[in-house]
Amino acid sequence: MSEFWLISAPGDKENLQALERMNTVTSKSNLSYNTKFAIPDFKVGTLDSLIGLSDELGKLDTFTESLIKRMAQSVAEVMEDSKGKVQENLLANGVDLTSFVTHFEWDMAKYPAKQPLANVVDTLTKQLAQIETDLKSRTATYNALKMNLENLEKKSTGNLFTRTLSDIVSREDFVLDSEYLITLLVIVPKTSYARWQKTYESLSDMVVPRSTKLIAEDNDGGLFTVTLFRKVIDDFKVKAKENKFTVREFYYDEKEIKREREEMTRLLSDKKQQYGPLLRWLKVNFSEAFIAWIHIKALRVFVESVLRYGLPVNFQAVLLQPHKKSATKRLREVLNSVFRHLDEVAAASILDASVEIPGLQLSNQDYFPYVYFHIDLSLLD
Repeated sequence: MSEFWLISAPGDKENLQALERMNTVTSKSNLSYNTKFAIPDFKVGTLDSLIGLSDELGKLDTFTESLIKRMAQSVAEVMEDSKGKVQENLLANGVDLTSFVTHFEWDMAKYPAKQPLANVVDTLTKQLAQIETDLKSRTATYNALKMNLENLEKKSTGNLFTRTLSDIVSREDFVLDSEYLITLLVIVPKTSYARWQKTYESLSDMVVPRSTKLIAEDNDGGLFTVTLFRKVIDDFKVKAKENKFTVREFYYDEKEIKREREEMTRLLSDKKQQYGPLLRWLKVNFSEAFIAWIHIKALRVFVESVLRYGLPVNFQAVLLQPHKKSATKRLREVLNSVFRHLDEVAAASILDASVEIPGLQLSNQDYFPYVYFHIDLSLLD
């Protein structure tokens, strides 16, 4: 499973024994794979500062989770033709995410533990804010380019009534630079081809005989040329409509057709040029954001453990990886039972949901007698 539980318990003898009992039960029952989760000794500061950091880290945790999810989605969108390879591009420090989490080590160079906690949190906040700003800018540029390209491509994929004709027609299909003659394009249903051939010359006066030619087809009909005198255009259109033939409003403009083709070539070239640098940036900064996220989880465990268990700092953090979804309920029961002594009142209410304790409001979903945080990698699938 791509799900982890990060918990902590006091580091005294009684609770270390409780952790051993937890490891024994979860191993024998095949509930989870457990490893110690090393967290540095930070400068604690004041109680007020810890309470403030607890709230700040909660918001930063939520923000970072949202950010890495958006970055993973951006990688999938950029790799539109290779979506099966997205996961192998979502790495942290060059390894898969599960390996990074299970072998986590605090990065002392990037986030020095000797600094005050507030400084470490500030460094993380600024780093992630910059990544988000760059993500918005880079993806907006790429998406605008992609949208313009898609709009041009859509014009080439519609039916004969709506699609662009610049990639279908050629100069040779038209009478150009004539003061008196003009070539029109007419859409004729497939079932009416024979009737068109028999009647088009008589739909109006001054239609050039044998001037029609089929130049394109779709599932429903064909695009025919017809040449006539300019002064009978309106009359011809009316008669054509009466016979269920549709005149497409199109006048051959070589400069405009050339401009459309050059625009398509330019957009394709720009997209190709931006693809590589954007994907590289996403991979590098997804890794940075994910690494920061796990550091934030570690900070939250530290802060909440000090607030919950008090000073001096003495707790043990453990990373649990549930073996399967169906085992999580049983795993939770084991943890609540093993660490019941940490908060007898809360634990009793959790273990027995039928017990109501006056004046104590608890949600069985989000309160536990031990410090607990959730890491869900499935959000990146």
